[in-house]
Amino acid sequence: MVIAGAEQLGQHAEHVNSLNVFPVPDGDTGTNMNLTMTAGVAEIKRKSSASIGEAAGILSKGLLMGARGNSGVILSQLFRGFSRSAAPFEELNTIQFAAALQNGVDAAYKAVVKPVEGTILTVAKEAAKHASYYARRTNDITELMNEVLLKAKEALAMTPDMLPVLKQVGVVDSGGQGLVYIYEGFMEVLLKGDGASRTSLQGEIAPSVVAPVKPSVQPESAATKPTQLLAPEMPLSAQARLETEDIEFLYDMEFFINRELGENAGTAFDEEVFRKALSVNGDSIIIIGDDEVIKVHVHSKTPGDVLNLALKYGEITQIHILNMREQHRDLLSAGMDVAASPDLFAEIPQEKTSAPEEAVLPADEMAPYGFIAVSSGDGIAEIFKSLGVDVVMSGGQTMNPSTEDFVKAVRSIAADQIFILPNNSNIVLAAEQARELLEDERRITVIPSKTIPQGMAAAFAFQEDESAETNRDQMLEAISRVQSGQVTHAVRDTQYDELDIKAGHYIGIHNSKIVATDESILRACEGLLGQMMQSGDEVVTILEGEEADEEVTAALSAWLEEQYPDAEIEVHRGGQPVYYYLFAVES
Repeated sequence: MVIAGAEQLGQHAEHVNSLNVFPVPDGDTGTNMNLTMTAGVAEIKRKSSASIGEAAGILSKGLLMGARGNSGVILSQLFRGFSRSAAPFEELNTIQFAAALQNGVDAAYKAVVKPVEGTILTVAKEAAKHASYYARRTNDITELMNEVLLKAKEALAMTPDMLPVLKQVGVVDSGGQGLVYIYEGFMEVLLKGDGASRTSLQGEIAPSVVAPVKPSVQPESAATKPTQLLAPEMPLSAQARLETEDIEFLYDMEFFINRELGENAGTAFDEEVFRKALSVNGDSIIIIGDDEVIKVHVHSKTPGDVLNLALKYGEITQIHILNMREQHRDLLSAGMDVAASPDLFAEIPQEKTSAPEEAVLPADEMAPYGFIAVSSGDGIAEIFKSLGVDVVMSGGQTMNPSTEDFVKAVRSIAADQIFILPNNSNIVLAAEQARELLEDERRITVIPSKTIPQGMAAAFAFQEDESAETNRDQMLEAISRVQSGQVTHAVRDTQYDELDIKAGHYIGIHNSKIVATDESILRACEGLLGQMMQSGDEVVTILEGEEADEEVTAALSAWLEEQYPDAEIEVHRGGQPVYYYLFAVES
């Protein structure tokens, strides 16, 4: 089933790639999910087992280390939770299979700080919920999987009603579409295995609900034309449609309680009582622990109260508190690494992108700090290295580093505290997953930079003589001051807000929104920068892509000098593919 699911996804990966909220040439959710599944399949082929519990564990490890992009990380968590539920069993009946699907959904939701409905999470959740209901009515796995697939397709078709941005563009969630393809592969194997016919099952195994892409056909208006469902996975774009003030429990907290230390060491711990106390002014509560250590995650209005509650059970360590309203503001000002769905940036030459061999220096020779940055383009890589970054990993569209890539990069650096700059909204989850895997051996901080300009600002703000906490705060502050812009070309006709976008025309993206389009690249750049410039005295950095034209760059610089005489302008050769220009504007 796993191998067939991976093959089905692989056959349709380009279809999923082409279905992006923005008509940019680098949406590739399908590629990231495909690479993630391929890593899992490779592991399961290398270590085959007749026990479904053991096989699921092997698959989970392969997916975990090979996870790429947000969709790949979520996919790995779906099967990670599944494998934990299946672990004790040689075989699974319908009840156990449904329970494993639900456990996978629970794990995936916990992996995402602020789950958004209308994404792959929703498709998985609705399918698992229906499986739990239907499993009590059949002992036939094929019949159950058919119901799971039909429910997944139904949920996928409903995603535009959950995320306004999907309905506006006329698409369904691409991550959810990728999961449907995997489930289709599962179903095909079960049908072949028991010789069942399609018509003998309740319902019909219809082809995918997602219609092929038709770039030349665009609804005139949502009110007068039926919506053609395509498919994307843009949770961050959807969050950008939310109001910052709607984030009620704004402090994202994570810490450990060492029950063997502190004035209240050894106090009996009642998880339910603690959970109820946290829920008074909080949500997204996760509590994992044993007799020695308790790990706590919560979103709260009152972080002081949370810490006071925790102190009743022991000494608090490794405290991390983030303001999610601040993070949301960062998101809105953060450029949509349009890779905000998997990525398609070209590789940096191999000697610059592969992580060195694992460092073996003794602890007393470790440097205090180390840096990892994800980059696209040799010019940008050199800029990061000049800012003190130790390992520059190839990243961006279609080149998302996996969790394992991050693990290897961390282990290659002889430093006590390591900062990771993902520089792409679609890479943050993989970096965080690596941090969690290595939390017992290294101190790692993921600075959630969503764009190359943000990553550069963060690296520039770092001060060697400051503490890790101070540097983290300074880098986050630097990120919040940067506006990011990107210029690429449209791959299909579409309507976005009030912009009539034509295939082949240039589009300018400010933060996570398309704000300019024109058949002239110069006018598209001017329209974008006009939106980004606020006071006129900002510092403007222009990063030329590998296809940028020197005459256009010169004309753009002249236009900036004329329109904004107080602005400071810097031009660098970035060498990035896909995006003709990247802009950073700082106050």
